[in-house]
Amino acid sequence: MSLADLLSQGTWTTPPVSAVVVDDALHVTAAEGSDAWRHTAYGFVHDTEHALLEPLPATGAVEVDFLLDYDGEFDQAGLFLRVSQDEWVKAGVEVSDGVAQVGAVVTHGRSDWSVAPVPEWVGRRVTVRASRSGDAVTVRARADEEPFRLVRVAHLDPGADVTAGLYCAAPTHAGLTVRFTGYRRTDADAALH
Repeated sequence: MSLADLLSQGTWTTPPVSAVVVDDALHVTAAEGSDAWRHTAYGFVHDTEHALLEPLPATGAVEVDFLLDYDGEFDQAGLFLRVSQDEWVKAGVEVSDGVAQVGAVVTHGRSDWSVAPVPEWVGRRVTVRASRSGDAVTVRARADEEPFRLVRVAHLDPGADVTAGLYCAAPTHAGLTVRFTGYRRTDADAALH
């Protein structure tokens, strides 16, 4: 499915300020204050991310490509898997403490967060992949054509109805526009490692 097809057939969790296809890239502008988080450490619930989703089967994978050319604090982009308002996974690159960090937030009622710095990815095309198989989702990421690196293995109920796709958010300021350059549905990964 192309980005244009996803834009016409997918469903937004929260509509962005704008979403337009320009030269085969989907430019998504996030609203100030958009985010996804539930309770842990911060005590708040945010369910205002801009995620463009379609159904993901019990065995399958989704990949999202975007340009890492943003640098605002907590600006973020990547992929989103949603079961419900309080069960979801977001994974990608978020700017935290001034540094681009690859990571994932896994939410089963309450959110957790894991990150690793990737300043060398700035200015490059990032691909984030989520592979669903059995009772798990395996998240991997890379810059350009480098090998994928494992980001997270998390529980996901094998019987859950899941939607998946691209997302972005701008918790602290207006003006974030993410250029998504690819979206693919593929087979689930054959191995964890």
